[in-house]
Amino acid sequence: MPSKSINSHLFYQTRNHKPRVSHSRGVYLWDQQGNQYLDASSGAMVSNIGHSHPKVIAAIQKQLNQAAFAYRLHFENDAAEEFAEDLSGVMPVGLNRVFFASGGSETVESCLKLARQFAISRGESSRYKVISLSPSYHGCTLGLLGVTQYGPLNDPFDSMYLEMPKIAAPTAYRDQNSLSVDQRGERYADLLEKEIVKQGPETVLAFLAEPVGGASTGALVAPGTYYPRVREICDRYGVLLIADEVLCGAGRTGEYLALNHWGVQADIVALAKGLAAGYSPLGAVVAKEELVEAVLDDGGFLHGYTYAGNPMACAAGKAVLEVLLEENLMQRTQEQGAKLRVGLEELQQQFEFIGDVRGKGLLLAFELVENRETWEVLPPAWNAHSRIVELAYEEKLILYSRRTRGGYSGDHLMVCPPLCITDGELDELLSKLKRILIKFANEHKLSTNLKFSSSMLH
Repeated sequence: MPSKSINSHLFYQTRNHKPRVSHSRGVYLWDQQGNQYLDASSGAMVSNIGHSHPKVIAAIQKQLNQAAFAYRLHFENDAAEEFAEDLSGVMPVGLNRVFFASGGSETVESCLKLARQFAISRGESSRYKVISLSPSYHGCTLGLLGVTQYGPLNDPFDSMYLEMPKIAAPTAYRDQNSLSVDQRGERYADLLEKEIVKQGPETVLAFLAEPVGGASTGALVAPGTYYPRVREICDRYGVLLIADEVLCGAGRTGEYLALNHWGVQADIVALAKGLAAGYSPLGAVVAKEELVEAVLDDGGFLHGYTYAGNPMACAAGKAVLEVLLEENLMQRTQEQGAKLRVGLEELQQQFEFIGDVRGKGLLLAFELVENRETWEVLPPAWNAHSRIVELAYEEKLILYSRRTRGGYSGDHLMVCPPLCITDGELDELLSKLKRILIKFANEHKLSTNLKFSSSMLH
């Protein structure tokens, strides 16, 4: 790829340029040269129902013919009202008040501001600290960097934001002790209580976490005891539980909310990404009714965005939810996710540098290691995660990757295709991934066990 473009006025993170997209459908995208790519990461874990679904396109076109924009302080609109009602219908009982935003960062920040106003409405203005996990990622605004812990994203701006308290993410799979998995989950949850006591319970507003880890921890799944204990601790100290479901929600794990897997209910939920599945920028705060009413009684929610409740975005979101339910994609996610996980675990048997395969539904990842026994990472200078993404792109397979150990070392690859993926497309994905891993192993002379094979890995 050329290092510099003189034909574009756009800039993003780097000078690296990709082919221009031509069209997309299902799990595939095509560039303008006619090359077909299998989207094994749903973009950035966004395109949950697949690309170019005709029902969603029709819904957007219909709304465009009615009203593309109506400012919320001047008009209410049917699309926002109807989608809020439908969204409340797939939430746990009591989570039934919705505030729309334009994306994940806006949404999580809205959750924190709503929580803060709720504390003030109760006469608890001393509560402002939000405890989160390390590593973690919750958004790219300066406000959200304070609850994020991912070195490369935090360090350049650390003098510009308010740092919030952190506790260790529940990476129980790496622990080397005599505790059972359930005991490890309780031990990690107890870190929250210790931090609340350390900070002073009267100062702690909320605990913020992704129920299933996203890019910062590579589809991390906590032990089954973790979130029930976290809920108990939050209730004991009057701390709000905020679930960042921006990446793991909207059906990605096989439940509409990932937190549902543990039978635990948050006080406030953040949704985005799969909420409108890439058809429009959209996020949603979903909160308990009594929480919202207390804020509205105390003078109102002092917050808002120009595109909050945008009718076109909400028409897209409503149609996406309808497709998710009508096509039974959450059940399909469980089935196809189980198949994909088996395939990834078989690759783990073939490539000794795959240390762990984890996740739920079609939110899956595998972590790379130098040594499976000690969890020693691959040499950071290899940039293994980004190199495998490059090799995948050459194979016309799109993956997503990050560093596992806080941003500067460790490597994991996210494998999160659209929920509509077929068996044949899964086979194609796994076959391409095997070829990519062989190339990577050959580059670094890493051990393989290619005699091991199965029907899914040709």
